[in-house]
Amino acid sequence: MGIFERYLSVWVGLAILAGLVLGNLMPDVFTLVASLEYAHVNLVIAVLIWVMIYPMMVQIDFSSIKDVKKSPQGLILTVVINWLVKPFTMALLAWLFFKVLFVDWVDPQSATEYIAGMILLGVAPCTAMVFVWSQLTKGDPNYTLVQVSVNDLIMVVAFAPICALLLGVNDIQVPWETLISSVFLYVVLPLVAGALTRKKLEADGDSESLNRFVGKLKPWSMLGLLGTVVLLFGFQAQTIMDEPMNILFIAIPLMIQTYGIFFITYYIAKKMKLSHKIAAPACMIATSNFFELAVAVAISLFGLHSGAALATVVGVLVEVPVMLTLVAFVNSRRSKFEADTGTGTQAVET
Repeated sequence: MGIFERYLSVWVGLAILAGLVLGNLMPDVFTLVASLEYAHVNLVIAVLIWVMIYPMMVQIDFSSIKDVKKSPQGLILTVVINWLVKPFTMALLAWLFFKVLFVDWVDPQSATEYIAGMILLGVAPCTAMVFVWSQLTKGDPNYTLVQVSVNDLIMVVAFAPICALLLGVNDIQVPWETLISSVFLYVVLPLVAGALTRKKLEADGDSESLNRFVGKLKPWSMLGLLGTVVLLFGFQAQTIMDEPMNILFIAIPLMIQTYGIFFITYYIAKKMKLSHKIAAPACMIATSNFFELAVAVAISLFGLHSGAALATVVGVLVEVPVMLTLVAFVNSRRSKFEADTGTGTQAVET
């Protein structure tokens, strides 16, 4: 494991701090960067997100999907939680906190935008950082690829309709053209580019060429992530300094959602008697979010300085430390999980 993955929370924390400091010291610079957009898409953010996502997409092996029949239970669990449970629990929690519990402390317009950002997070299952979480929990890497590959294929067709449904239920106007174009820009194109790159590298006949290529790209992916975090917190620096309580208000339901979905998935995985190497990444995939996509879509739909964009940024702030605590929990319970499910010596073919 590289130094980036080992100290992930440290680097993200430093990037957040840098964004807040620079955003307050040099607001004009961030205003200029914010103005560089085309068709509601900020060009700098788009480039950084592509730099971050593309190396992950190259790692996705769609040919591995044929192996799912060997152990379908883990994939079924991932799909059900990600697409039939998680988006709706997130929407419910967002509505409960900002339309009921926090209604006296948050103005109606901001509350509506926060709900929108949280919905976008809930509908975007993780497709990039999940490789890190899987590695940290000693998950089956091939099966993780299967889960991510299937999730990405579903995302192409399900993300926009579910977003539109849940945003509409909360009386939030949905610009379909922008939503669909965002899915095309941040999901379809990177997937296609990654698949074509992988096909080209595999066609060369050198079995290690793919690993070498991904290894060369990994530092750029890290820089893309940290650069995105710096810019996002820089854009929102003044808002965060002026309204620190709103950050806490957003973080509370996000943390409840994250821990709640994890323990629901973990309990079901145990009842299904999945092997730990399958259950661990299934829980991580179900719990974590594709915050890169959520951030990009929130900015495209509602603007860089919107409450929706702020909510997705808080999602970045919350997710990394929370996921690391869940990694520690999973690893500490591995022996007991295997004993309870009788899978300590079970081999999983993928």
